[in-house]
Amino acid sequence: MDVISDTARYARLDRDYSQRLHLWRRMLHTMSTTVEAATERSAAEVNEEIRALWRRSGGTLSTEQREEYQRLVLEWAAATPQSAQAA
Repeated sequence: MDVISDTARYARLDRDYSQRLHLWRRMLHTMSTTVEAATERSAAEVNEEIRALWRRSGGTLSTEQREEYQRLVLEWAAATPQSAQAA
């Protein structure tokens, strides 16, 4: 039963991510390139998106996926509390 629950949860996360990515790509030309203005999400939310990216890629990122990964890591770092970054 847990496998089905996890599968459904990951499918929902992938769908949600795909919708956000589609919207992000449509609006890319109007977005700021600074991390601070790019998001209001928590580090945990961004981390889950990073994990979903790796799951979808099968462990090997394409050039486009690498660019997305780098953007997400910068967003995650900006959302991580300063005390956790120093550790």
